[in-house]
Amino acid sequence: MSRILVTGKNGQVGFELQRRLARLGQVMAAGRDEMNLADPDSIRRTVRETAPDLIVNAAAYTAVDQAESEPEMALAINGVAPGILAEEAKRLGAALIHYSTDYVFDGTKAAPYTEDDEPRPINAYGRTKLTGERAIQAVGVPHLILRASWVYGARGKNFLLTILRLAKERETLSIVDDQVGAPTWSRAIAEATGGILEHLGYGKPAFRDACAGQRGIYNLTAAGQTSWHGFAAAILAHAASARPGESEFALARVPVLKVITTEQYPTPAQRPRNSVLSNAKVQSAFGLVMPDWKFSLTDCMGSG
Repeated sequence: MSRILVTGKNGQVGFELQRRLARLGQVMAAGRDEMNLADPDSIRRTVRETAPDLIVNAAAYTAVDQAESEPEMALAINGVAPGILAEEAKRLGAALIHYSTDYVFDGTKAAPYTEDDEPRPINAYGRTKLTGERAIQAVGVPHLILRASWVYGARGKNFLLTILRLAKERETLSIVDDQVGAPTWSRAIAEATGGILEHLGYGKPAFRDACAGQRGIYNLTAAGQTSWHGFAAAILAHAASARPGESEFALARVPVLKVITTEQYPTPAQRPRNSVLSNAKVQSAFGLVMPDWKFSLTDCMGSG
């Protein structure tokens, strides 16, 4: 049976990947206890002990603001570790799937970003993720780098759960309305990853060559776009219509939402104003059509 090593097993995407990829092979999931991504020896040891034919790296340092004060730790996990995983995958004759971010761009483009646009990260997190992309590319292993954006889910730390928590604590919420992107459900990312692997014939002898032939960077985000304010409004609308006792997301009272600008909500890390990514390449390469963010949010808040 095919052996798949999934890192970041307790994270939003890693958790969903374990369920989705179990259809394709034996999934071996590693969290911080099994693999310390800040420790190269720990990475190498875990990969060599599990001997996978596919590594799916869903682990990352994702504390965007904290990365400004911990750039070395962020670089070790986001920049150095992916290169080591690529080296170990190459040593084993395996392939690598890695997740990156819209934050590799500066957000000044008026249209959706494509994979051919020049990355210009404006914060430490984005710089470390770009370093990780380039480290993988330098190794030459069969790989897919999937850039996601505004990832959320029913677990972990994310905008959805933060808004629901704050809604219970405050009468008014002030949310930035001049940054746009595509909120992307962690389960949709996992489903799309499984679909890509099936398209490439994972588990069949020709898979590695197929992956090598399609190697590169692909945007993988929900369709459509909104602002953080628009995302918050949609979350609260679902929570207001949910029935208490039937949904963990139900709210008895919905706070007033106010529009603010980026300048009115200063953060340690600068955010791109435009985080919208074009999915045309992933659709052309793998026949993959990502769902609109509104539909995914409905599914997420309906399924828990």
